[in-house]
Amino acid sequence: MEDKIIVVTENADSEFEVILGKGLNEFNEHAAGLSDRRTLNVIVRDSTSNEVLGGAIGRTSLGLAFLDLFYLPSSLRGSGLGTKILRAFEDEARDRGCSAAVLYTISFQAPGFYEKNGWVSFGEIATRPGISRVFMTKSL
Repeated sequence: MEDKIIVVTENADSEFEVILGKGLNEFNEHAAGLSDRRTLNVIVRDSTSNEVLGGAIGRTSLGLAFLDLFYLPSSLRGSGLGTKILRAFEDEARDRGCSAAVLYTISFQAPGFYEKNGWVSFGEIATRPGISRVFMTKSL
């Protein structure tokens, strides 16, 4: 086997993501008989300027939804908007045939928010003194 070059970087181009996604989809289709990986985004825009204010980024695959990023500026928190975004994400995942969802949050971020919305912690990993990653799931 000839030598291969391994590059560690913060910046990957879109071709890299396409190649990995295509390869993983082909592998999953061969192994599971199904290739259903799709992105799932919920975007909140200002009604006047159309500026993106926040939202959720995730994906669905093989019956599971992954909530990867969720953000609202502090001025919009506590208004019920976060719950609406989360419900929209969960509803779309359910419509795509997902029976469960997973996410991780950081101990100082929003575990309480997710718990109020029916999510359950299934693990925690300490990363720094007083800081941990909290892994959560919800049946859809």
